[in-house]
Amino acid sequence: MAQACERAREACTRLRFHEGLRRRIPEAAAESRVRGAWASARLDGARVPLDVVRDLVTGAARWPQPSDPTWDRLRGAVQATAETEQLLRYLSGASAAAAQGLARLHLAAAQPLVSAEVLGRPRTAADPPEPEFAMLPAPPSDVGERLAGIGDLVRATSAPAPLVAALVHAEIALVRPFTGGNALVARAAERALLRARGLDPTGVGVPEFGHLEAGVTAYTGALSAYATGTRAGLTAWIEHCADAVVAGAHEGERIADAVRAGRLSD
Repeated sequence: MAQACERAREACTRLRFHEGLRRRIPEAAAESRVRGAWASARLDGARVPLDVVRDLVTGAARWPQPSDPTWDRLRGAVQATAETEQLLRYLSGASAAAAQGLARLHLAAAQPLVSAEVLGRPRTAADPPEPEFAMLPAPPSDVGERLAGIGDLVRATSAPAPLVAALVHAEIALVRPFTGGNALVARAAERALLRARGLDPTGVGVPEFGHLEAGVTAYTGALSAYATGTRAGLTAWIEHCADAVVAGAHEGERIADAVRAGRLSD
């Protein structure tokens, strides 16, 4: 696992000092969020062309009306990825602040997906989550206690950033603390943590793209391995996430090249 985390760190360091990011970080980070939302939505089955997502995010196109599950899932991915920019102060404080940050992510991700009464609120035992991560064991009923544990993970300041981000991602997937939108929240939390903990301070890496590039089967398989609770399963998930960070950093380099050349639409 240490070698996997080091691979991720080296890839993000190369991205940070990419020449294409000189004075162009905001533009490149904005494109990273477009591609991150696109990839996260595709992992949930919402297959929309990247150029369409970019036009929706920039306002060059309007969201279709009436909506449907594909557009709702995409809107949730776009909103959750945008919200990661506001989470830095929530991910470096107390456990309660981390829980508040996750609630904000859920408000953004699930607004098109669930009723207003449950937005940002941990589910109760009487409110089972929607069938996300169906290959994982049934989620626990003690959501409050498990959310506190996720907050403790966020505050694990001595642990490497790729490890913390991967564990938080997996724990949200296992606990499914909200009635819907948990997958979008899990991936957005990983993105936010990689930035908040200084691994990708520019926010140009696209870890969601890394998960997508590996394929849905590899992504869900690695999560299933983690859910076994074994050392081998933990290692498989951490290595998968580290590889996703590396692939996401490479995608960030392509973004930096495109920004410098003025050809993002490619």
